[in-house]
Amino acid sequence: MARKSLVGEVADDLLNRIVAGEFPPGTLVPGELELSAQHEVSRMTVREAMKTLEAQRILSVQRGRGTFVNAVDQWNSLEALLRAAQEQVGNDAAAIQLIELRRMLETGASALAAPRMTEAYVARLRAHVADMRSARAQGDLEEFVAADLAFHDVILEASGNVFLTAVFQPLHRVLEARRTETSKVPEIQEHAITMHEAVLEALETRDSRTARDAMDAHMTQTLEDLTTYVQDHPASPVPVAVTPGA
Repeated sequence: MARKSLVGEVADDLLNRIVAGEFPPGTLVPGELELSAQHEVSRMTVREAMKTLEAQRILSVQRGRGTFVNAVDQWNSLEALLRAAQEQVGNDAAAIQLIELRRMLETGASALAAPRMTEAYVARLRAHVADMRSARAQGDLEEFVAADLAFHDVILEASGNVFLTAVFQPLHRVLEARRTETSKVPEIQEHAITMHEAVLEALETRDSRTARDAMDAHMTQTLEDLTTYVQDHPASPVPVAVTPGA
């Protein structure tokens, strides 16, 4: 894994401190001089890190007063929101809420995609399922997760709704980290392949209701797998890096 930039490290550390409650909403964060001394970096590096969090609406600058922490409901970074949710309601509850969000978005996407499904889309979906099978057989977790995510990306594309795609895009990095955690479990991989095959078959019918129901069943299975194999055997929370400009 590539080492994060100094800007990313400073932004990441400050976000961790905010999420942990060291700097609650409405409070002043340390200035550039103090943070540069703490991290042994230049003030320019700290300034860029602060700009990253400001762009994500985690921080706001009040001229003449300093930089303050915004309320969580003002943040526009999904990664940061996931961290805050993990801290506030716990990692397990946050994971369930993420699946609930996916259920709302992806069942609708499948319903839209079904009547618009072309043979080209079907072929791409089939290839991604085949890649999942191959990756599972070879024990290639990274490739398995990539094929899983690519399958869902095709459905979003086939939905033909640019707004849905735009809303879902910020979820990608969060889902990649979460899938990497859950897909370590062989049983979850097996279930995922079975459910993706069922979704593919449903989409091939070109019937919206059938496709919606298949995706809903997939989300139900995902939730059941989470509670059975992950939450009953808790792993360390998966860190999500703060990406400048994200």
